[in-house]
Amino acid sequence: MRPALDAGPARPDVLAVEGLFLSFGGVQALADVTFRVREGSITAMIGPNGAGKTSLLNCVAGFYRPQRGRITFAGRDITRIPADGRPGLGLARTFQNIALFEGMTVLDNVKLGAHAHLTTNVLQALAFSPAARREERRLREEIETDVLDFLEIEHLRRRTVGSLAYGLQKRVELARALAMRPRLLLLDEPIAGMTEEETEDMARFILDIQEERGVTVVLIEHDMGVVMDLCDHVVVLSFGEKIAEGTPAEIQADPGVVAAYLGRTA
Repeated sequence: MRPALDAGPARPDVLAVEGLFLSFGGVQALADVTFRVREGSITAMIGPNGAGKTSLLNCVAGFYRPQRGRITFAGRDITRIPADGRPGLGLARTFQNIALFEGMTVLDNVKLGAHAHLTTNVLQALAFSPAARREERRLREEIETDVLDFLEIEHLRRRTVGSLAYGLQKRVELARALAMRPRLLLLDEPIAGMTEEETEDMARFILDIQEERGVTVVLIEHDMGVVMDLCDHVVVLSFGEKIAEGTPAEIQADPGVVAAYLGRTA
């Protein structure tokens, strides 16, 4: 199991979710969910299917707007900021089902992640002005050297995404999120469906993103081995409610969590 964050000066909260309520018609997806995420940590959200994990992630990413409650990111209330306004603030996410353009190359898919940071305007881009060409060249160099190399897929940059194995497609989606230069990275089941070798690679990349780049990570994951090895903090949901949170050791020792989610008695 990974050790907890060092006991130096207390790190600030980069994300605060306070009293979140979300419902769809008569179905309650989230009920008074509150938790905080420390800067530089890896936090897992666990729970059975239908517990509200993806709904909660969608609220943080801006795809859903809660009926009540508040979401604060880096000290700013982002509850009502639309999804397309959040990447520019430093928030990026991946999806449970791969959301890539299969007919486009790896490089072009990843470049799309940097759209929030482009400075040329629409007219300059349409005319492919000198400023637009310079920015395009800089963006390509940055992605090839800083993102594709980091995730060990630089050699695939000209391949179409649809020609790649599933595990590599998941890595491309992670690369696109990194191209957004996130401060907070939201990962929805990043390891689901992978082989053992692919799982080990993805876990290593997630840890490197946190340790080498200082990116805070919030992830949904059903693989309890990965959760306990990678994460500093765990939030447990059940039927839209938070039933526990704490360190991996604390979660493993919680009788209710052990019985409901880890499949054994304490």
